[in-house]
Amino acid sequence: MSFEETDTVTDVAGSAAAGSDVAGSAAAEPDVAGSAAPVPNPHATAEQVEAARHDSKLAQVLYHDWEAESYDEKWSISYDKRCVDYARDLFDATVPFSEQRKLPYDRALELGCGSGFFLLNLIQAGVARRGSVTDLSPGMVKVATRNGENLGLEIDGRVADAEGIPYDDDTFDLVVGHAVLHHIPDVELSLREVVRVLKPGGRFIFAGEPTNAGENYARPLSTLTWRAVTNVTKLPGLSGWRRPKAELDESSRAAALEAVVDLHTFSPGDLERMAHNAGAVEVSTATTEFTAAMLGWPLRTFEAAVPPGRLGWGYAKFAFHSWITLSWIDANLWSRVVPKSWYYNVMITGVKPAAS
Repeated sequence: MSFEETDTVTDVAGSAAAGSDVAGSAAAEPDVAGSAAPVPNPHATAEQVEAARHDSKLAQVLYHDWEAESYDEKWSISYDKRCVDYARDLFDATVPFSEQRKLPYDRALELGCGSGFFLLNLIQAGVARRGSVTDLSPGMVKVATRNGENLGLEIDGRVADAEGIPYDDDTFDLVVGHAVLHHIPDVELSLREVVRVLKPGGRFIFAGEPTNAGENYARPLSTLTWRAVTNVTKLPGLSGWRRPKAELDESSRAAALEAVVDLHTFSPGDLERMAHNAGAVEVSTATTEFTAAMLGWPLRTFEAAVPPGRLGWGYAKFAFHSWITLSWIDANLWSRVVPKSWYYNVMITGVKPAAS
């Protein structure tokens, strides 16, 4: 469990939507340059969900559009010191110290940006000066650019496919992503694109990717928690803890898509091999969250199963500090005896070879 896509918006996702009604029946809106921009579709119908079962990119758009406006709340994402420090800790745990002394990078790109959590907080942490965000989901691009505007940061966004990044060669000093690679059908192709758009000597870092072993304990814990909470809250006297049936039904439709959008889990060696094949050098991996994931996934699932605001500030403090404590134990104690591949999240970094 972690806190898990320039100047104009272009319809790169449109090809995935052809014949599948990705944007519902809504007409495309013009962007600032006058071209048509994809419109978020936050409420997929049962028919759309069924179509998405056979089209993973359509599923990505529908699922992440559905989550976009509530994503930060669902995952307790903020843009204050708590998450700024968290994002910077991920960066520091992955990137060599010698590189950290060269900060900030000038221009950064976040691939599969979601609500902008990773890049916006890294910019606030002094890692980069300005940035661009891309995602296959129009809803996520809308939220990420809005979050950037609210923070007063220099951010632009495009709806874009990570397998065909719509920027010229040698554009960015840094490319980042959080919990995105496992959604991409051809990860190695995407990493080739990342290397292409980096300037010579530029670096990429991807964090929050699920490991093969971690998925074997995190997903079952989440499923058991959901079933337990939704059944227990049917008991007399607990109706106030149960979300309305319409919301639970919609969550179930979205959950059905989750099985389609989560395409991969990785071993650290898998990612290192793909990065090398993509042309990167100085490739390395790190892992985070062992017992913290075993706590975090049930807690997040419990939060999603009860009405918003029902748990209160006391619960939020308990959940956060418990997760922080277990994360410290994982990093400083369990890491000495537990194999790296057993941890839930894997992070990878690499560099585009300098021009000869």
